[in-house]
Amino acid sequence: MQKMTSRRAVVRVPSGPRSIETVTVPLAEPGPEQIRVTVAAAAVNPVDLGVAGGVFHRLGLVDQPRHTGLGWDFAGTVDAVGPGVELRVGTRVAGFLDGFNRDHGSHAEHLLVSATKVAVVPDTLDLVEAAVVPLNATAAAQLVDLLGEAPGEGRRLLVTGAAGAVGAHVAVLAQDRGWQVTGMARAADEPFVRGLGADFATGVGQGWDAVADAGALQEDALRAVRDGGRFVGVQPAFRLPEERGIAVEVLFARPDGPLLARLLERAATGELPTRVHAVTPLAEAADAYEAMAKGGVRGRIVLVP
Repeated sequence: MQKMTSRRAVVRVPSGPRSIETVTVPLAEPGPEQIRVTVAAAAVNPVDLGVAGGVFHRLGLVDQPRHTGLGWDFAGTVDAVGPGVELRVGTRVAGFLDGFNRDHGSHAEHLLVSATKVAVVPDTLDLVEAAVVPLNATAAAQLVDLLGEAPGEGRRLLVTGAAGAVGAHVAVLAQDRGWQVTGMARAADEPFVRGLGADFATGVGQGWDAVADAGALQEDALRAVRDGGRFVGVQPAFRLPEERGIAVEVLFARPDGPLLARLLERAATGELPTRVHAVTPLAEAADAYEAMAKGGVRGRIVLVP
């Protein structure tokens, strides 16, 4: 007999990892164009720390009367479909939820999501590995789209936070668009960054034709761009004012099923990194969040129900 309830990690009064609790809710049925996914794995991202800590509540981006759901990335199996959905029950899929103001997240046993916002996971890619791809790789690809094609001259791109999940993907994907990439990270991360095909630096330097600020250095990174260059930041950092003729953009990642399908294929072949730092039971979500908050995590901690 099918289980009629589902567990999810939430915060009622967000005050950090220790405010996380697991609640049991009725198992919801998918509506038109929706699927229900049995979650096999869900990554913990820095943005999740902000939600659990109340950052986005204080910014007025969250208004949930009972509790706020946690988690963005997920990979799992379709277990029910709504009207108008072509995906079949049993299909392995991955994706991410967007927006902050929701009572459910991917750190759960089940979730409902639009069928257009997921992608089928290649057979050769493990679901735990697939769970670290959606948000970070999609954000990186959309950031590179904002950068655009490298000009004929002035192709030197600095990627801050290049050893991080978003930055590492940017370092790879920007090379496809003709950029000469240098990744900035700590000295200990040099072998990993160079393994992405990028040059390496431990500081921002000066005079870059463009900066992809995956490390959210903000003003320091903007100052490193030459006059007339390009700068792309990553929300939730605020948009910096334009100066010295620099074109300034800021990315807020949005789900894109077809784009994610292409990224998962590249992850399956090893072209894109799928780094899993640790696997932790959903019931121990608070411990996983604390480990992420302490820093020094390379890759993602993945929760498994």
